[in-house]
Amino acid sequence: MAQMIFVNLPVKNLETTVGFFGKLGFTTNPAFSDDKTACLVISDTIFAMLMTEERFKEFTKKDVVDASTATEVILALSADSREKVDEIADAALASGGFPAGETQDMGFMYGRSFQDPDHHIWEVMWMDEAAAQGES
Repeated sequence: MAQMIFVNLPVKNLETTVGFFGKLGFTTNPAFSDDKTACLVISDTIFAMLMTEERFKEFTKKDVVDASTATEVILALSADSREKVDEIADAALASGGFPAGETQDMGFMYGRSFQDPDHHIWEVMWMDEAAAQGES
């Protein structure tokens, strides 16, 4: 069985955040979702557990970071093409997301970033692995 990752993220409004990611083409797994948590399916092995801040606080004694003023994590996702990077980033910005940096274009690698409604930073990147390794 492939190793899985579950990234836990606090959100201010669960419905808004789920709707935002739905517009980017992501779904939720209802078996692991309720009125305080939504299991965002990113791939077969990658999930984001979107939790209301109150629910998130049940898992830590630390303060929840206000991601609009501080960065607690940058989440990076791969894409199959430069076009897919643009598709996801453009959809995020058109759906209520916020800019999070300049486009990175190194020829063999291309990436864009955005902030979700809760200001978590997401990077989407494509890389030509053969060119990156000097094989093309």
